[in-house]
Amino acid sequence: MLFRRARKNKIEITLAPEPKEVRPGQRELPVELLRKLEFRVLKRLDGFLFGDYTGFFYGPSLDLAEVREYQPGDEVRRIDWNVTARTGKIHIRQYREEKEVTVWLVVDLSASMRFGTRRVLKQEEALEFVGTAAAIVGRHGDKVGAIGFSEAGMRVIPPGTGRRQALRILHELDGLLGPSKADRAQPSAPLSGSLEQALEYAARTLKRRTLLFVVSDFLSPNPEEPSWAQGLRRLAYRHDVVAVRIFDPAEKELPRAGELRMRDPESGEEFWIDTGDPRVRRAHAALVQAREAALERTLRAAQVDVLSLSTAQEIVEPLLKFTLRRRGRR
Repeated sequence: MLFRRARKNKIEITLAPEPKEVRPGQRELPVELLRKLEFRVLKRLDGFLFGDYTGFFYGPSLDLAEVREYQPGDEVRRIDWNVTARTGKIHIRQYREEKEVTVWLVVDLSASMRFGTRRVLKQEEALEFVGTAAAIVGRHGDKVGAIGFSEAGMRVIPPGTGRRQALRILHELDGLLGPSKADRAQPSAPLSGSLEQALEYAARTLKRRTLLFVVSDFLSPNPEEPSWAQGLRRLAYRHDVVAVRIFDPAEKELPRAGELRMRDPESGEEFWIDTGDPRVRRAHAALVQAREAALERTLRAAQVDVLSLSTAQEIVEPLLKFTLRRRGRR
């Protein structure tokens, strides 16, 4: 039901300033969100993990230790093609843990993320994950930075540590959303930041291997060949990349609600659709199936891990399942 239109507007990248003290009358949403996450999410994770956050998000270790011959079950993306060509036998790069890891969050807050029919909007689900990830990384003692983008532009928050850094990231990303929820519901201006541009910026600037979360709904006007696919593959070749897909259940199954007025969140274009018409429902189901299959192929080709978060569900359970899956691979 949502469509993303490609635009080639230039983007402005600004380094975020240090966060200022919140004054009376100013919105305290980032502070409130972090407190809520600490109480409702991190506290529950503490109950499962007994306060041990070591390796919570960390998958394959990041520091090259040695090259060895391939064994059944090894990841294909770890193949060292130079050594393989030289020896005639397939060799794998083996890594060891680094004591300090820098984590980056690429966060999509564009107009298509301004949608939700359940617990929260997709952009609010994204910020919940961002706040949780930044807090967990801070507890682990590592640095975390962020690249956020929306129709308001693209903003870069340099890496830092601790709770103050998590709050800084939430403050700066919240600033990309607009002054209020009421304003956020209005048709947006032409995009001045996109997922493709954010990934290209990350690929150019991140030289040292890092753990990278790409938080987006990954919608594209061309699902078979999304404009961001090449940038994601480039990043995954050098970094440990996790695609955090945010979705709303209404995007996958058309609700039976009679005639509805729909609006493209990025262009403001409106149209009517009869959700009770069997032909409409069949056509929508076919489009959804094709879009889901295309996205799965694209993410698999990029060889990235995928964490799916629904606006209808709290993030604790998906996070735990994701963590156990990555730990099991180690």
